[in-house]
Amino acid sequence: MTSIDPDTPRTDTPEPPRRMPVAQAMRGAARQLGELLGTPPEAVSAMQPTPDGWVADVEVVELERVPETMTIMATYRVTLDSQGQLLGYERQHRYARGQLDRGR
Repeated sequence: MTSIDPDTPRTDTPEPPRRMPVAQAMRGAARQLGELLGTPPEAVSAMQPTPDGWVADVEVVELERVPETMTIMATYRVTLDSQGQLLGYERQHRYARGQLDRGR
């Protein structure tokens, strides 16, 4: 039987959780935001790693109009932890579907 000296530092500390793969985080960001808003997202337009997880920009239809180019869209910034759980979201801007990006 071996004894452990209480003054010896432990080396078996658990590793921090690994960040989930980007494709899985993208799907999770879209799914979780869709559940909260009650509407399916159109696309994930940006994905950035952070020290603690991911930040995604998710495009959502807010108001359908005819013609379709006049449909009102919104970009939501979604924050996920390293395991892909949604921590928060915020609408960044709204725009007509047919609108070109002009440097905001």
